[in-house]
Amino acid sequence: MARSSSKPRQAILGAAGVFGAVVATTLCLFAVGDGERAVVTSFGRPVQVVTTPGLGVKLPYESVTKFDGRLFVYQPPLSEFLTLEKTAVTAAGAVMWRIAEPKRFFETVLNKAGAESRLGDILSAELGAAIGRSPLVAFVSAETYRAEALLAEVAAKCRNVALRDYGIEVLDVQLLRFDFPKRNRLTVYARMRSERAAISMRYRSEGEEEGLKIRSAAQGEKTSVLADAFKVAQRHRGAGEAEAARIYADTLREAPQFYALRRTLDASRKFVKEGTTMVLPANSDLFGLLHDSGFYERANPLASLADSAKGNAHEMTSGNLMPPP
Repeated sequence: MARSSSKPRQAILGAAGVFGAVVATTLCLFAVGDGERAVVTSFGRPVQVVTTPGLGVKLPYESVTKFDGRLFVYQPPLSEFLTLEKTAVTAAGAVMWRIAEPKRFFETVLNKAGAESRLGDILSAELGAAIGRSPLVAFVSAETYRAEALLAEVAAKCRNVALRDYGIEVLDVQLLRFDFPKRNRLTVYARMRSERAAISMRYRSEGEEEGLKIRSAAQGEKTSVLADAFKVAQRHRGAGEAEAARIYADTLREAPQFYALRRTLDASRKFVKEGTTMVLPANSDLFGLLHDSGFYERANPLASLADSAKGNAHEMTSGNLMPPP
């Protein structure tokens, strides 16, 4: 009877032991996932930080707070600032951040909302300071654009403050928007247009001046090339005329009758226009060939041609070519 009553007691004790072990395991062990950070606290005081995934051990009365260790991008709302020349502008940036020191993060900001609130304050202060010590043209002018350098300075200062005070690593800061308030946007745009017009006029005048220089140089080069070409052309023309004279002289010596015929035809073609009437003697060289095919074989063609041309050039009238009656 006593032996049978001890078996239920042992089963109860075993079950109680298993339950106690499960409870102890649940209270003393915790799991850290990939990309998580864990802070073990004892009555609100951090006593252990776990940054690697796996199982962790703690005392039963201790608690665990886990944080997401991945990257976050925070975009604070649009804010209004003043530039160096006291021009009102609106700007908004973005901060890429993650938890670098979980213990300090837990002690200062506690969660993501608190971290983004602190980052917004830091970014607003540093961005406002950078805009306040810079002229407007540093953000809108193509010639004096310095926004990237200013953002690099803002990112460096935000990185130092966030890591030192809150255990937050700031990886990058970007400027998402830079504009003018609606109340003075038209005035600023009008001034920008006038400045761009002045710049374009300066570029245009410089371009015209440079164009005049280029055209002047090209005109001088053109004149020089034409002069050289004219000189070469005259030299070749003189050589050609000399060669033509030589050929004419050789032809005259070899066939004077043929040459006289050609000269007669050329002379008649040049000074006898269409519709011209000439009254010439019948023995003129211009009629000699028409009356007698052997005219140039029996006469001195060059002398008779010259005499006929000198004696009868003043007898030209309008009409047809015909001999005297």
